[in-house]
Amino acid sequence: MITVTGAAGFIGSNLAQRLAALGHDLLLVDHPLTAAKAANWVGLRRFQFRQHDDFLDLLNRDQAPRLDGVFHLGACSRTTETDETYLRINNVEYTQALWSWCARHGCPFVYASSAATYGDGSQGFDDRLSSAALRPLNAYGRSKNDFDKWALAQVEAGEPAPPRWAGLKFFNVYGPREAHKSGMASVVWHAWRQARESGEVRLFRSTHPDYPDGGQRRDFVYVEDCVDHMLWLWQNADARGLYNSGTGGARTFRELAEAVFAALNRTSEIRYIDMPKTLAGQYQNFTQADMSKLRGAGYTVPPTSLEEGVRCCVAAYETLS
Repeated sequence: MITVTGAAGFIGSNLAQRLAALGHDLLLVDHPLTAAKAANWVGLRRFQFRQHDDFLDLLNRDQAPRLDGVFHLGACSRTTETDETYLRINNVEYTQALWSWCARHGCPFVYASSAATYGDGSQGFDDRLSSAALRPLNAYGRSKNDFDKWALAQVEAGEPAPPRWAGLKFFNVYGPREAHKSGMASVVWHAWRQARESGEVRLFRSTHPDYPDGGQRRDFVYVEDCVDHMLWLWQNADARGLYNSGTGGARTFRELAEAVFAALNRTSEIRYIDMPKTLAGQYQNFTQADMSKLRGAGYTVPPTSLEEGVRCCVAAYETLS
């Protein structure tokens, strides 16, 4: 049996769907399980469900289930969250509890870190950088980096650790089953919705002289590629540590919007709007995952191109809407 936390969320539900298709028994964990999130489980025929607090209670019982892996994707993912106590409890302490259980029971552990740990990117986006040297731009990124630092310190001190473990630094993920995220959904989802409703896509004007409007560049990664990364790391006995989950290439927001219009077979109409002042100070104008560590570990699957990923994604949005 395999556990996925955050299993009704965006990345978690896509992972759960893949694991189910591969024939695995699933114990799915989420909180809160809203109707919008539960819709992401349509098609899953056999699984057990636990609330996230109940799941920790279950693990601490004498008759805890035997698990072949824990994929921990359940945490606060709001990059605008400012309650650091809430983030510490949900993103650090809960993850520490799962790590410790997996260490005691010899269970592989794969969890969500974040590309937000890299801050403004001035040091690059290399997953071999020291976590202690990184300076995230917001409380969410700090909470993710805090756990990464803790896990690495545990290993360095020779403390018990899961037999296989990996923290994935997800870059700009897009794909099906993200409508429930609303304002936190990917730019692809927002661009698709805007194009259908108004015939145009709105992008932020640039606030940096090095980037023209629409020329800000991000590593946009299709969610199925992220699922591939997680499953490969879970199965690879030699892969332990922090790994980027991206494509290794940066594309512009304008190219993304044009790919959405192409997938809809419509003419591109892009309008630029001012960036909210609350975002300007923590906005990443450029991200690009260095994928050489994962490649060096033996992962060989090429990334999905932005155009192909958006085409598949828009087709899924149209079907699920």
